[in-house]
Amino acid sequence: MTRNRSVAASFLTLSAAAVLALTGAGGAAAAPAGSDDKATPSVYSAKVDSTGAANYWTADRMRAALPGDLLADKSLERGNKSSTVSAEKAKVKATKPKGTSGKPTIAQPASGMNHVGKIFFTLDGADYVCSGNAVKSANQSTVATAAHCLFGGTAEPTRFIFVPGYYNGTSPHGSYEGVSYHLPSGWKDGGNMAFDTGFVVVKPGREAPANTPPLSQIVDESDVLFNAPRGLTYQAFGYPADSPFDGGSLKTCTGTGTPDTNNAQFATQGIPCDMTGGSSGGPWFIQTANGLVQTSVNSYGYNPHPVMYGPQWGADIKAAYDKAVVAPLR
Repeated sequence: MTRNRSVAASFLTLSAAAVLALTGAGGAAAAPAGSDDKATPSVYSAKVDSTGAANYWTADRMRAALPGDLLADKSLERGNKSSTVSAEKAKVKATKPKGTSGKPTIAQPASGMNHVGKIFFTLDGADYVCSGNAVKSANQSTVATAAHCLFGGTAEPTRFIFVPGYYNGTSPHGSYEGVSYHLPSGWKDGGNMAFDTGFVVVKPGREAPANTPPLSQIVDESDVLFNAPRGLTYQAFGYPADSPFDGGSLKTCTGTGTPDTNNAQFATQGIPCDMTGGSSGGPWFIQTANGLVQTSVNSYGYNPHPVMYGPQWGADIKAAYDKAVVAPLR
């Protein structure tokens, strides 16, 4: 569970990430693939080269990083060539709300969530930013995020760090370099949004001495739940960086999940939320008797509709989680 549950926020609905604009004329959607439709889920794992990341990510470079939803474009193009995707093809574009400057937003300020933070990495020579969350793990060093923030079909990410509790260019709890990442093979092979979740294992923080404790001894961690019922009330968090937001602070939305009827084959759910690029990979929580439990991540939305969609965490995503939480920290 999320141990620190004091959230100073007005929960109004989910926080978005990538924006899908339908390019096809529409047609019969394939049966929902879901993220637990394989009897023996397979996992793609890779090492992360974080050489030089600690010194590379200055406050200025963090502010200048591109929202990671731009990477979902390539992922969807890969997915559209896969047999798992229907004739209703979708293309991801950066979220660029119009006419929202100075107007109230659905996403509201949030605080008291030191385990939610920003992910920074370099891919194909460009710097990107997404959101992530520290989750309960045997290695005490596992972060959940969107798979499209980890693998886009070409190069592997480098200079990867996680900054929990990021606030306006500061790292109040230190930064944590990536060691390895683990995601469903269904994402790696086809870019299927049903599998858009990955887990990153990180080293101890850089600001402390050599015997630095692992991540979850510095910040709180979240319990996770797989194969949860659908149609629940979800609280989503993230760091939207595109206008009208600036990526400097944590935002949140709350809403009841409803299916994506545009691309039913993804078997995802959406909640009302106008978070923009940069919030990709931020956590979705449900409230339980034991506190907040993570069940999904910010994945995509449709421009200009203020709805954020997230994948159903089933057997394939659980297999990736199970591999990450016992992975070594070096």
